[in-house]
Amino acid sequence: MTKRKSPAKAPIPTYELYGEDDPAGSRFWVHCETIPARSALHHWEIGLHRHECYFQILLVTGGSGDAVFDGEVARFEPVSVVTVPPAVGHGFRFSPDIDGYVFTFLASRLPVRPGEPNALGRFLSTPLITRLAPQEPDGDLVLAHLIRVVAEWQGRLTGRTVLMETGLAAALALTARLAAQDRMETEGADDNDRRLEAFSSLLHREVRNHRPASFYADALGITPTHLNRVLKAKTGFGTQELVAQRLIEETQRELLFTPGSIKEVAFRLGFSDPAYFSRFFSRQTGLTPGAWREQEQVRLGSREENADGISAR
Repeated sequence: MTKRKSPAKAPIPTYELYGEDDPAGSRFWVHCETIPARSALHHWEIGLHRHECYFQILLVTGGSGDAVFDGEVARFEPVSVVTVPPAVGHGFRFSPDIDGYVFTFLASRLPVRPGEPNALGRFLSTPLITRLAPQEPDGDLVLAHLIRVVAEWQGRLTGRTVLMETGLAAALALTARLAAQDRMETEGADDNDRRLEAFSSLLHREVRNHRPASFYADALGITPTHLNRVLKAKTGFGTQELVAQRLIEETQRELLFTPGSIKEVAFRLGFSDPAYFSRFFSRQTGLTPGAWREQEQVRLGSREENADGISAR
């Protein structure tokens, strides 16, 4: 008896915007549309897919539906914020009366990246549905920030890029706070969680000053060995590795979104020796700073005009 091979599992398609294969779709940093605008074209069902570089927020203000995250199904009702990190397989089933907005934007434009070792970074790295309770101040602010982003997107007035970036970041930070409050009620927080949070905040402020591990340990009132053990237990990385990762993220943001030579970028990041800066970057990424910048500019279409007609370089 001959055994039949199981059919190969179809790969999850990757889109910039769902259902669009046009490579020109990668030449934007933010896109905003109503949920019905796209879901109605697909009979209120968005098949499993993912976005390589883009973060998504769904603001659900009416109707209901199910979110599918890598095979797990979660229900949402208004008013909810659905957050989807890059590279996560996801899909949606909406009721015909669904209402709200979808925001699709480059994760690299956020001040904190998904996966960073702090509360916001962890929140941004996991798909989640967060309910905005009625008459809750932070929930009202989330709603206000996202509605303002919609207005700026539609209005196309001067300064909208800054206002949209700020609005999206603020909405996510507040949503993360609400999600954490819900979680804290049932899980609590231990001392090492607080140490990780304090370390992450300190690292964000001091990364360009190239502080040694002992600086962070002293600030937290523990030994460098203890700090290293705590960070490894919580993140899988030691102190020096996390410092290097954070510095590389700062470097990549500078290279991609600010003008200037490699030497100028090195000085802005606190490196007194541009040659050492290049060696450090190459060890961490496998590319020189110049090669990485050129590769990313081509990949993200940053030589094309963004939504404001301003080069993303």
